[in-house]
Amino acid sequence: MATGSPKLRFKRAVLDAREMALILRRMAGQLLEQQRRCDDLLLLGIHTRGVPLSERLAAEIERMEGVRPPLGTLDITLYRDDLSTVAQQPVVKKSTIPVPIDGKTVVLCDDVLYTGRTVRAALDEINDYGRPRAVRLAVLIDRGHRELPIQADVVGKTVPTAASEHVEVGLEAVDGADYVHLHDRVGEPA
Repeated sequence: MATGSPKLRFKRAVLDAREMALILRRMAGQLLEQQRRCDDLLLLGIHTRGVPLSERLAAEIERMEGVRPPLGTLDITLYRDDLSTVAQQPVVKKSTIPVPIDGKTVVLCDDVLYTGRTVRAALDEINDYGRPRAVRLAVLIDRGHRELPIQADVVGKTVPTAASEHVEVGLEAVDGADYVHLHDRVGEPA
């Protein structure tokens, strides 16, 4: 953590690995209920934790339907409206979209929906690649506190939070374990 950043104090566990697996299975089922055909589906994971979430949703869809939807990744760093406050030298990862998005149903996948600004940036980036038939949003955790009128189509779990709290998502592929924890921020700079 950077100097002057608030410290985090563990408050409670929200999800463990077993609960997360069940929720991801349910989310994949909801996506299939909303989507009549799998052949025009494209899952795009927003870096960082949206990428392994999209991979796991795709695996669940394949388990249920026998067809694995194509997967891509989005790095929305350069599309952020707060880029100057993120870092002096932000790390930009690669966006990969394996198929043309025109006419596809694109499902944006992310770990936590908070203000809506990340999703807005992702929508801006998608427009640079073409015109999908529809864009859906699937998030593991919706914690509220929206600053923009953005709603998820599929939510794993809604976790009411205070603005002073922090939701930490751990995923096996990135963090070595699956969990969601809620923390209090202590020592917030004034």
